[in-house]
Amino acid sequence: MNLAHILDAHPDESVAIISRGRPTTYGTLRAQVGSLRNEFTKLGIGKGDVVALLCGNSRYFAVSYLAAVGVGAIVSPLNPTSPAPEIEGELSVVKPTAVVVEPSASAMWESIPSATRNAVRVVIATEGHAIEGALTLDSLLNGETCPIVEVEATHPCVYMFTSGTAGAPKAAVLTHNNLLTNIQQTNVAEHLTANDVVFGVLPLFHIFGLNVVLGLALASGASVVLVQRFDPMATIETIAERGVTVIPGAPTMWMALAQLDHPTKSSFAGVRLALSGAAKLPEQISQSLSARFGLQVSEGYGLTEASPVVTTAIGTEWIPGSIGRPVPGIEVRIVDENGGDVLLGDSGEIWIRGENIFAGYLDDPEATARVMTRDGWLKTGDIAVVDDAGHLYMVDRAKDLIIVSGFNVFPAEVEGVLSAHPDIAEVAVIGTAHPHTGETVRAYVVARNGVHLDEDAIIDFCRTKLARYKCPSKVLLVDALPRNISGKVQRFALK
Repeated sequence: MNLAHILDAHPDESVAIISRGRPTTYGTLRAQVGSLRNEFTKLGIGKGDVVALLCGNSRYFAVSYLAAVGVGAIVSPLNPTSPAPEIEGELSVVKPTAVVVEPSASAMWESIPSATRNAVRVVIATEGHAIEGALTLDSLLNGETCPIVEVEATHPCVYMFTSGTAGAPKAAVLTHNNLLTNIQQTNVAEHLTANDVVFGVLPLFHIFGLNVVLGLALASGASVVLVQRFDPMATIETIAERGVTVIPGAPTMWMALAQLDHPTKSSFAGVRLALSGAAKLPEQISQSLSARFGLQVSEGYGLTEASPVVTTAIGTEWIPGSIGRPVPGIEVRIVDENGGDVLLGDSGEIWIRGENIFAGYLDDPEATARVMTRDGWLKTGDIAVVDDAGHLYMVDRAKDLIIVSGFNVFPAEVEGVLSAHPDIAEVAVIGTAHPHTGETVRAYVVARNGVHLDEDAIIDFCRTKLARYKCPSKVLLVDALPRNISGKVQRFALK
C-alpha cells in the first residue's frame, strides 16, 4: 500500500494539474514524481523520514508531496505565509529531514534561527536558487525514476497540524490507510470522474485541500486547477475558461461570491457540484447563491483527525443549514455529557469511528487520550442535532459553550440571529466572566458597507428573537474578525 499509487491508472495524455496557466498531464506528473522519488532515495530520504513543505497551491507542492510519500517518508505541509516563529515551532515538533521552500517563503525561512535550519539536512528551493546552498527542485524532476516503496496501512503518511481555533495547533498523525479510506468514502457521494475539473483554491497545506481536493481529484483521474490566492472576479473567469465542474470552498469564499454584482446564472452553468466545509456556512448565503446563480451549495462536516470528511449533504435533499449524513464506513453517535446517546432531536457531542480516524497526536499521548475512547470513538467536541429524516445540523463547539446563570448558550445560535440583521456583515460571539452570572455573552460585530451601528439597538434586536440570558450584554464593533486560513473564527484570539 502507498497513497502515491493514486496516479497509477490514468491515461498519460489526460491533464492532471493546471498551475499558473500551465497544464501537466498524468504522464508528465508520474515522470516528475518518479524522478524526484529517485532523487530523494539517493539523498538518503526514505521510510520514516519527515519532509516539510513550505509551498502554496502549485505543481511543486503536488510533485513533492507524492514523491515524498512514495519513498515512505512522512509529509508535513506547513503554511508558507505563517510568521517565522510559528514555523519554527512546528518544525521543532515534526523534526524534518528535508524541507521544500517556495520563493515567497524563502525570506521567512532564512529568518528562522540557524540552529533550527541547520537541523534540516536537505533544503530544496522551487523555481531556482532562492536559498543559498539549496538544491533546485526543477533540476531533480527530469532524471530516472524508481519504484514506489510499499508501506504498512498504519504507516504515517502526513503530519497535519490542526487548525488551532481553540488554542495551539497539534500535529495529527494520518496514515496511508486513513487518507485512502476517506478518499474512497468521499467519492461514493461525489462520484468524481476523469471528465471533472476541480477548482483548487483551498490551501493544500490544509487537510480539506490536501485530501478532498488534490487527493480525491488525482485518485479519480480528474483535473485540478490550482489557484494560489482567491479573487472573486478571477474565480468567475477561471470557472468559465477552464470548464470547472466541481467547486469546493470555505464559507469565506462563498460569502465573497454571493456579494458580487455582475455574475449571472450562466457564470456557473457548468458547475455540477458546489461544496462548502471547514466552517458553518450562513444559511442566508446558501439561499442567496441559490436564488441568484442557481447554485445549491452542499455543506459537509469534517475535521483534520478524520482525514477529514465525516458527513456530506451531496445526494440528499438540499436543506440549507444541514451538514447531511455520514459518508459510508463512518459510525456517528450524538452523545450527552455522560457519553450516553441523546434522544432524537436533542443536541449532543458528535462521536465518530471508522478507518479514516487518525492515529493520534504526534508525541502527545495525553492529548490523544483526551479525544479517543478505548473502543475507538473520536470525541470531536462539536455539538449537533439530528432530525427525524437523519439529517445532521451543526450547533456549536462544546468548548465554546457559554453558561449564563446555569443556562447553556450556544454562540452559533446568537450569531445566527445577529447575522440576520441587515446592517451586520459578520459576527462572532464568545463568553466572558461575570461576577453574578458566571459568564455573559459578548458579540464582536463587523458592519456592512461602513454602516454606523448602535450597540443598544443591536442588543434590542436580539431581545426580540432570543431569551434575555442569550442576548449580548456587550457588543464591540470591529473592522474584521480573526480567522484562520480555512475561514474559521479564532475565538481564542477574541478572548
